[in-house]
Amino acid sequence: MRLFRFIAGVITLALVIPLIVHSAPPRIEADAFSLNQKTASRFADLALGCISREFPNKPGHVMRSRDEVQPPKRLHPAFFGCFDWHSAVHGHWMLVRLLRRFPELPEAGRIRSALEGNLTEPALRAEAAYFREEGRKSFERSYGWAWLLQMAAELHTWDDADGRRWRERIRILETTIVERYLDFLPKQTYPIRTGVHPNTAFGIALALDYARTVENTELETLLVERARTYFLADRNCPVAWEPGGEDFFSPCLMEADLMRRVLSRGEFSLWFSAFLPNLAQNEPAALLNTATVTDRSDGKLVHLDGLNLSRAWCMRGIAASLTSEHPCRPVLLVAARRHAETALTHVTSGDYAGEHWLASFAVFLLTAE
Repeated sequence: MRLFRFIAGVITLALVIPLIVHSAPPRIEADAFSLNQKTASRFADLALGCISREFPNKPGHVMRSRDEVQPPKRLHPAFFGCFDWHSAVHGHWMLVRLLRRFPELPEAGRIRSALEGNLTEPALRAEAAYFREEGRKSFERSYGWAWLLQMAAELHTWDDADGRRWRERIRILETTIVERYLDFLPKQTYPIRTGVHPNTAFGIALALDYARTVENTELETLLVERARTYFLADRNCPVAWEPGGEDFFSPCLMEADLMRRVLSRGEFSLWFSAFLPNLAQNEPAALLNTATVTDRSDGKLVHLDGLNLSRAWCMRGIAASLTSEHPCRPVLLVAARRHAETALTHVTSGDYAGEHWLASFAVFLLTAE
């Protein structure tokens, strides 16, 4: 009887173990800062699986009456998927960037079909109209705004028939977002220094990249003025307080990543030395070591995977913008590699809590110019 039970147990394990192995999500093969077609294909598959997935969904919708209790796709006919509006937007941006970098992707046909289906003229007009309704001034300010402009910039520089068509269609929403920036920033007396969506430095940084790409001098002038007004006098950023428990941005690094866009190399090197004066001595460790994620099925805790990715892109950009002899350059580059290698292996966690958005952060990191 014991022998029979032993044999039965072995057979059971032989049957179960392959199922366990098969159900585990495929890991990204990360080579620090390179992106190959195999990995791009995996990232594209994640976005394709969410940009047309309406539920689960977390709308940022303020209802003014019973009539405004509407499903996500009716409120946002273009960007209804990926759990929330901003994730849908940067999911679309990521697909455009991957298609540009890897035109022979196996998913190329599916990508074009999905973008054509979502980025229709009526859908984008409806998205723009939503922003113009009463009570929508703060909707997606300014994280979602920034990603929408990032997508417009991506399409603006793409020599592709489909891309040019989508570029024209998105102009109405793009114009609306630009107007939002021009209207709001002069009223914003104080920057928002948070590690999540409303972070002012991130919202300005991506908008500034956009303004320079499309040569919108009015917007560029305002963004540069606001960045200098908000951050130029900053010293000794309290980086030892980072990370917060649900951060996906480092407030200090994101600010520095903006200021490298605004200041000359010499000015920025001096500013950065005063901003993080102990970094050359590898302090504080909390910034240079990767954040720990204990539960990737928790939508807030998994933010820390995004933090590791955004820290990596900030560190790389900052290091490239410092003077060649600056003592912080090697510190930042070592830490950036550590963060990238740690985070990239968890983009495909198998849980929608992270998979609906982390690939966009990974692609932003791996395709930075």
